[in-house]
Amino acid sequence: MLAGVGIAGCSESRGAQSSAASSAETSKSAASSSTSTSSAGPKADSLVVYFSHAGENYGVGYIEEGNTAVVAKMIAKKTGADLFEVVPAEAYPEGYNECCDVALAEQNENARPAFEGDIDIAPYKTIYLGYPIWWGDLPMCLYTFLEAHDWSGKAIRPFCTHAGSGLAGTVGSVQSTCTGADVGQGLSIAGTTAQNSRDEAQSAVEAWIG
Repeated sequence: MLAGVGIAGCSESRGAQSSAASSAETSKSAASSSTSTSSAGPKADSLVVYFSHAGENYGVGYIEEGNTAVVAKMIAKKTGADLFEVVPAEAYPEGYNECCDVALAEQNENARPAFEGDIDIAPYKTIYLGYPIWWGDLPMCLYTFLEAHDWSGKAIRPFCTHAGSGLAGTVGSVQSTCTGADVGQGLSIAGTTAQNSRDEAQSAVEAWIG
């Protein structure tokens, strides 16, 4: 599969193939911070929910913060939204090729990997939903999160990081999964832009939010 082709794979690891979540230590720490938002109660009427992956990523090498996490935090800062990171119960491999293989196997099996912690989305009116594009789709652990919640009456604004595929049809996937939600226009930012051209990524976020 060629990097930059939407159907080929993921955005944060293998270009158009797969990447994954952070290491086990990072996952535990992220889960603990994300669940604290839930226990403390909502601070805003909007929420940024995202899945991201550190480690080896396509086009940027080894990174400490995933591409989608970078964009998610920009959106939260701009809107004042709360943040919740979807952290898989079993961390994806850090290595790019290994992570791609796991992500493809999950997609082929239509798997629903478990995630750590959770958040009550009921108090939020608008939810910004972020993910990398893996094999032309959302990472399967994000489907687990989406299917665990009632989206009736919510406004969802999807955003993704990618390696050439753009949103790759995922807005329609979110709409069909989140019954009763109003899914708005999505935002796509290349992973290399999120990591290496922060001003450009920030401008894209601001133009999208309006």
